[in-house]
Amino acid sequence: MLDFANSTWWWVAAGALVAVELTTGTFYLLMLALGLAAAALAAHAHMSFAIQLIAAAVVGGGTVAAWHAYRTRPGAALSEASVNLDVGEKVHVQSWDEDGSTHVQYRGAAWAATYEGTDAPQPGVHVIRGFQGNRLVLGR
Repeated sequence: MLDFANSTWWWVAAGALVAVELTTGTFYLLMLALGLAAAALAAHAHMSFAIQLIAAAVVGGGTVAAWHAYRTRPGAALSEASVNLDVGEKVHVQSWDEDGSTHVQYRGAAWAATYEGTDAPQPGVHVIRGFQGNRLVLGR
């Protein structure tokens, strides 16, 4: 059997996670691979195996938690034009209900929409600013 150093095993495991991530498309496995890389660096520094495991858990778990918190923050990706191609698109509003809601046709389907603004919503062309659940958020 090959006599690899601990750091080699950590690097191999990190590479395997990156390879699996490339086939699944999830970003979380890359975060875990960072944890394994931290363990490999701890092994290069001749730290004990327990410290290597702690480094893997703290860095991997911490980056997964941070990425999850970033992705699930309210309105995270739904209002970013670089992520959601609908943001910035225009829709035509025929009329508004008294509660500031309406229904619009967008991409061949009827959508519920709300108005984002301080002034009273008016009929006409509006821009999609984001989403609240399955409702469009419109503005001028």
